[in-house]
Amino acid sequence: MSLIDEDRVDLTTAFESLTAEAAALSSRVTELRQELADLGERMNVISTALNRHAPCS
Repeated sequence: MSLIDEDRVDLTTAFESLTAEAAALSSRVTELRQELADLGERMNVISTALNRHAPCS
């Protein structure tokens, strides 16, 4: 195998690795966004419950 062929293999391997990593990171970002949305929803529920039980002034 020539040096040029080896470089192409290395580039292909690096590209495939980076593509897989990008897909994994994109998936994780989606999961984190959903977790933040869920947290925001729970915070609203708790806030509403606390406001209902707050003493009237």
